[in-house]
Amino acid sequence: MTRTCCVTGHRDLPPGRYLEIRRALREEVLRAVEDGYTRFISGFASGIDLLFAEIVDELARENPAIELHAAIPYRGRLKSRDPLFRRLIERCREVRVYCETYSSDCYFIRNRSMVEQSQRVIAVFDGRAKGGTAYTLRRAYELGRDVRLILI
Repeated sequence: MTRTCCVTGHRDLPPGRYLEIRRALREEVLRAVEDGYTRFISGFASGIDLLFAEIVDELARENPAIELHAAIPYRGRLKSRDPLFRRLIERCREVRVYCETYSSDCYFIRNRSMVEQSQRVIAVFDGRAKGGTAYTLRRAYELGRDVRLILI
């Protein structure tokens, strides 16, 4: 059985903490690999999602058993001009689009699906009570997922 891990986190990272956050996130991804996880899902939003995808892609280049999967909330998001997004989306084993057009709940649909598919959720979280990261984290706890919390 393939073990799946996804990520949730904020788009805006605290100034001056990028390297610290990257190091902590990389350590959690490495722990997941050590624990037998091979399928990694990123929502491909700016910030933590793309950082996670970049780390997984680096590890996948060394270990072909590691798979990067993209969970895209709506089809228009695939038109991103961000060079990191473009490079990493091409490296994905699978790209799944959840809604054909943007809607107010397309991100929640995507986040819910990522958690439901995953046994482990890595959350980079600053404690905000509202928003996509808080929702995804609550859903992971409700479903009894193995949550790895990186507080920022």
